[in-house]
Amino acid sequence: MNVNNKPGLKGKFSVLCIDSEGNTKWEQDFPNGITDVGVAYLLNAGFDSGSVTTTWYVGLIDNASFSALSASDTAASHSGWIENQDYSETTRVTWANDATAARTMSNSVSADFSMDATATIKGVFIISVSTKGGSTGTLWSTATFGSNAAVTNGDTLKVTYSING
Repeated sequence: MNVNNKPGLKGKFSVLCIDSEGNTKWEQDFPNGITDVGVAYLLNAGFDSGSVTTTWYVGLIDNASFSALSASDTAASHSGWIENQDYSETTRVTWANDATAARTMSNSVSADFSMDATATIKGVFIISVSTKGGSTGTLWSTATFGSNAAVTNGDTLKVTYSING
């Protein structure tokens, strides 16, 4: 018997921008792409003797000099985009995932960024290292908003990420 339940992984980011008064400025939901190194990590950690990462972090993609995302992007090499660091947290924000349920893993508590500048945010990424602006670790996924998103000093970006297969 051949069973085909199509276990392909799909992810989705949801980002909510709240102003300093607690009002919703904008909200965007968008799918992500899983990088080649992310797929290699999953295969090595799950089916071979690769190291397992238990804590992942969320980062922001800046609009400056942005051209495109690529499946071949890594933490050290992602020509075409840069990381936005205009938030008051000293490290990238932890993606505090919940347990897997119904073939889905998500974070019920958002990863919050306290913006401390006016900027245009282009997207979001998930990575295995907390160092703000760092170039090491496994870049799991990247995604861009449907349209660029403006933030100002005092805004809070609330990011949730879910992945299912």
